[in-house]
Amino acid sequence: MTERPAIGIGLMSGTSLDGMDAALVRFNGPTHADLIAFITRPYSNAERASIQRGLDGANAAELARLHAAIAEWAADAVEQVLAAAHAPASAVDFIAMHGQTVWHEPPLVSWQLGEPAVLAERFGRPVVSNFRSRDVAAGGQGAPLVPAADVLLFGATDGPRVLLNIGGMANVTYVGRRAIDDGTMAFDTGPGVVLMDAVARLVDPSLLYDRDGALAARGTVDEAEVTRLLSDDFFSQPPPRSTGREQFGDALAREIHRRVPGADGVATAVALTVRSIAGAIQRFVPGAPEVVVSGGGARHPVLFESLAAALGSQGRRLRRFDDLFFNGDAKEAVAFALLGYLTLHGQPANIPSCTGARGARVLGSITPG
Repeated sequence: MTERPAIGIGLMSGTSLDGMDAALVRFNGPTHADLIAFITRPYSNAERASIQRGLDGANAAELARLHAAIAEWAADAVEQVLAAAHAPASAVDFIAMHGQTVWHEPPLVSWQLGEPAVLAERFGRPVVSNFRSRDVAAGGQGAPLVPAADVLLFGATDGPRVLLNIGGMANVTYVGRRAIDDGTMAFDTGPGVVLMDAVARLVDPSLLYDRDGALAARGTVDEAEVTRLLSDDFFSQPPPRSTGREQFGDALAREIHRRVPGADGVATAVALTVRSIAGAIQRFVPGAPEVVVSGGGARHPVLFESLAAALGSQGRRLRRFDDLFFNGDAKEAVAFALLGYLTLHGQPANIPSCTGARGARVLGSITPG
């Protein structure tokens, strides 16, 4: 008997702190996913500030309240994506919630906030959460986890492909062929948009990010500063590896802003992102003619054009995820919906060659509906 399709909601809040993404997804097995609806529930300035306080070392009471608040914001996102699809909660089989990472320090801990019981109580559906902890406990980085989706859903069927996501941090996945774990490799390359957006806010506090790449386009790259930044040990560290705001966040942005003021600092931060991505692909990723990019960085004109040129010099073509699949902003939310689907079916979702874990593990904790 053929298993009926499963409907899941994937929730993702990333390091860029722009909002809670929600994707309503239909699964016909683990290798066929259809995006039904997608929304982003933006964070208000006050909500973003509360998350930032959590990242900066809030006390226990503040973190506990933030844990509850993030779940409420996630519930808002669930309601909005259901409304966008004109679907009732009863049509959903499960919810997969990544939560908000407030501390990432493998191999000790990767900690995400967001109380799953709030969603289970509100919608009466099972909630899968806490995806990273099991991989960390097994000696892995707890990241990246999106490669499961890259292999099962987004790889090419006729040859190798590199999937690049430029969110707050940037990460790549090398997929030999779709649905086959044949030499899969994935790792964080370093900063994505979080660093350059933080520098942009220091230049102009009215900005949330470098809109349309305007500041970067006006600035001149400080080549000596890029060289200095690229000397960080992280960039020479072989995969598996992962990083976060702890290393490439506000503290580094303030340093860049001090050393390279104004629009030049934004251009320099963009150049760091571009060159760290291109350098990591050239150094660590086997030959693949195509790099498919998603995430906020794919919409930054200066970043995209510079990266296309850098990868072109390696004989690789840069393509937008949107042109091949669906709205690239939905990719990570869809990926976590897939992870929830795998968890509920008792299937492992980490790829040890990507995270460094001792073996494949079923990820996540299930809160019954």
